[in-house]
Amino acid sequence: MSPQPASTSSRQVYWPSVITVISAAILIGAEVFGAAFAGGWALAILFGLNDTSAHILQAVLFGLGVLIMVAFIRGAQRIEPFFRRG
Repeated sequence: MSPQPASTSSRQVYWPSVITVISAAILIGAEVFGAAFAGGWALAILFGLNDTSAHILQAVLFGLGVLIMVAFIRGAQRIEPFFRRG
């Protein structure tokens, strides 16, 4: 008896889905992070914040962008699965 249970099906990476999701993530990530930095800069000017406060605001918006990108990748992976049973 082997210590590893026998697997009747193997999982294979389905590269077209992986490439599609990564390509979309690059495009959307550029927009999200660009908007975070530009939005932080614009809001800092609007509210008359100093440079340090502007950088803090940009970092907060960048963190929000990271959360958006994680949610996008997880949602896209449900629609375009990365693995197929073979």
